[in-house]
Amino acid sequence: MKRYLPLFLLLAITTSTFSQRKSELFAEIDTLKSRISEVEQELAKAKREISSSSAEAETLKAENISLRDANATLLGNLSNFSELSKQNSENVDRAMEALARKERQLSGINDMISANDSTAIVSLTRIKQTLGENAKVGVDGGIVVISNSLSALFDSDTSSELTEEGKTWLTGVANVIKTNPNFKTEVEGLNITGEFGLTYNQVAAVASELVTVLEIPAESIAISAKDGNFKEGVNIKLRPDYKGFYAKAKESAKGGQ
Repeated sequence: MKRYLPLFLLLAITTSTFSQRKSELFAEIDTLKSRISEVEQELAKAKREISSSSAEAETLKAENISLRDANATLLGNLSNFSELSKQNSENVDRAMEALARKERQLSGINDMISANDSTAIVSLTRIKQTLGENAKVGVDGGIVVISNSLSALFDSDTSSELTEEGKTWLTGVANVIKTNPNFKTEVEGLNITGEFGLTYNQVAAVASELVTVLEIPAESIAISAKDGNFKEGVNIKLRPDYKGFYAKAKESAKGGQ
């Protein structure tokens, strides 16, 4: 028995040591498991953070793309606005130039109208000097109108033969016509009875005296007869040369362009 005692002691020591070592191993295993669990938790947390960061990065990337697109659109709009503003400015400039041309044209035409009116007024003064202050002379719409009664010209409203007084008056009218060659002459008869044949004969007699006796060119005289609306007599109308006026107005319009 004593012979086996050392062996039992060795076996007991070995068993005790092995048991202690086994406990230490289990403890280390538990420790490692705990660390693994912590590492896994940290890894899971890191994955979540990485996932969140990736999502934020994608969001930022999408926002960046959207901002770039918006910026490109804004730049395009600014370019279009700049071009439109330039075109509008050019349109305004062209409109102002056209307006200035029209103003020059109208100014030239107004000047010619004023000149015609002034000519008529000056002619009125000269005509009164030629025919006398008692002469019936006026201006209507730029037309000089010299009037006389049927009794003074024909001695009655039913005659078409000129009186000496009428011939003398026509001599003065002829001098007026000759000194105003730019005016067109119209002999106008006014009638209140409706007998326009007689009125036409009367104005024809006046025109014949002016042409055949007083040497007024026939092409410069026109005759007409119309209802006088309770007035009768003969008017000698001196009209401005509208054809020449419009020709000048046309040239003025061209010059204003």
